[in-house]
Amino acid sequence: MSLLSAPVPLLRVYWIGLLVILHQLRHRLLPRCSPAPVFPTQNGKVAIVTGGAKGIGYQTVKHLARLGMHVIIAGNSESEGQEAVRKIQEETSSGKVEFLYCDLASMKSIRQFVQRFRAKNCPLHVLVNNAGVMLVPERKTEDGFEEHFGLNYLGHFLLTNLLLDKLRQSGTHSHNARIITVSSATHYVGKLHLSDLQSRCSYSPHGAYAQSKLALVLFTYQLQHLLTANGSHVTANVVDPGVVNTELYKHVFWVVRVAKWMTAWLFFKTPEEGASTTIYAAVSPEMEGIGGCYLYNEERTKSADIAYDGELQRRLWRESCKMVGISDESSRVP
Repeated sequence: MSLLSAPVPLLRVYWIGLLVILHQLRHRLLPRCSPAPVFPTQNGKVAIVTGGAKGIGYQTVKHLARLGMHVIIAGNSESEGQEAVRKIQEETSSGKVEFLYCDLASMKSIRQFVQRFRAKNCPLHVLVNNAGVMLVPERKTEDGFEEHFGLNYLGHFLLTNLLLDKLRQSGTHSHNARIITVSSATHYVGKLHLSDLQSRCSYSPHGAYAQSKLALVLFTYQLQHLLTANGSHVTANVVDPGVVNTELYKHVFWVVRVAKWMTAWLFFKTPEEGASTTIYAAVSPEMEGIGGCYLYNEERTKSADIAYDGELQRRLWRESCKMVGISDESSRVP
């Protein structure tokens, strides 16, 4: 299929991708006016980072560990996870890092992970929902969900809800616990099909991926609404890391992979650069007590208009609760 013959939704995805890359090129070519921020130490605090064994997640774990946090990598590969722990411990002599198995494509595995974490009897100050898949061929998770929606969105939806009580217990008036969810600029062209969240009628890897990323933004805004209504000392924000040179691009068309290989040094952020906004959201004093934001390049910016639709947020939340089998607390909040 040529680009000219591509369906309109696919062209929109390519267009937004081009805009993001051009915007990022502008930032890369402009001189850096200020040094990288220095964040306060986080001794005694505990964080969970999904997908923390490689890419953006790995860099996030490494930086949080350097700041003194006890970081738990939640991932679906024991060998990759333990190797990441070994490398980070070598690079951050004082960092406390460990790996716990968690397959976000399995509701059972997520529940088992939460049980193992609870058995540690430690607090939880930061949850980073980072893991994800991109443009995978049509396939199902263990529970029968379309993989983009099931892993990227529903897996993090369930994980966050099961850990909310720990986050509430750990947050204080002066130091809120923080939930950071990694989305993508692709959400701007995403469409949420509430009558077909599993993309059964017409599957497109681009459409399914964009829908999962839009769902994460809607989820974050509704979550912050619920946290505020309950008076919780927990904030929820969503992060756009930009166009980052990671393994997520392995499922794109081969011509795109070749172009990426040739131009990544100029157009793409490194994983370390891609992690900067996640780290900022997790530890920056500027974000203390502030939630419900869409962050890009360590700045608050506007997400897609549809993401601010309160009724859509509530409908997605209710449907998500049914899909993962948890009670809907939002029904008790005005």
